[in-house]
Amino acid sequence: MKDGTSFLILLGGEVVATPRLIAQIADHRAIAADGGMRHAAPLGVTPELWVGDFDSSDDALARDWADVRRQSYPEDKDMTDGELAVAEALARGADALVIAGALGGARSDHAVHNLLHGISLHAGGLPVMMTSGTEEAWPLMPGDQTVDLPAGTLFSVLAFSDLCALSLGGVDWPLTDRDVTMGQSLTLSNRVASGNDGGVRVSLRSGTAVLLARPGADGDVAGA
Repeated sequence: MKDGTSFLILLGGEVVATPRLIAQIADHRAIAADGGMRHAAPLGVTPELWVGDFDSSDDALARDWADVRRQSYPEDKDMTDGELAVAEALARGADALVIAGALGGARSDHAVHNLLHGISLHAGGLPVMMTSGTEEAWPLMPGDQTVDLPAGTLFSVLAFSDLCALSLGGVDWPLTDRDVTMGQSLTLSNRVASGNDGGVRVSLRSGTAVLLARPGADGDVAGA
């Protein structure tokens, strides 16, 4: 996600400034959504725009980032602050997004919405990765794609619809043209194969899913 006009969107969920995340957002332009601005300093970025209703931003944060242009909205609105930030990135020519702070946090409804929003954006042709720094979510759509994950990474494929002819390669438990019904546990708790530095190879004939991973996290998944 380093070619073209890539944007980092800062949301209010959890973010850990891991070396992997720092590398993933190198040279990205950034837009912060309300309380997501608190992640800017740990990630070493200066957003070009700060949007939202600012109900999650305190005075200290406002003072620290007084030089960043703000775009304010009322609390009573039809879009989340994150959607507003993404819309601004698209208006500025974004052709790929890293959405940090999209996972975890106190509001599970927001986290699930962020996943669905990412799926929708990806379905429209925009490469999207959602992250907390320690966990990543990659939307999967029909066709072939490779998800860049290091060897030993634990991951699951979560089906948001019935999946037709799903194949997974470069993993400890490969699949070939398997149909997976929504809610089935077949694709939970897999792992990128040892020695595989080429990522997870995914092929899907039809359906919608998210690959949810903990990069570099190794461990016993047999009882998951």
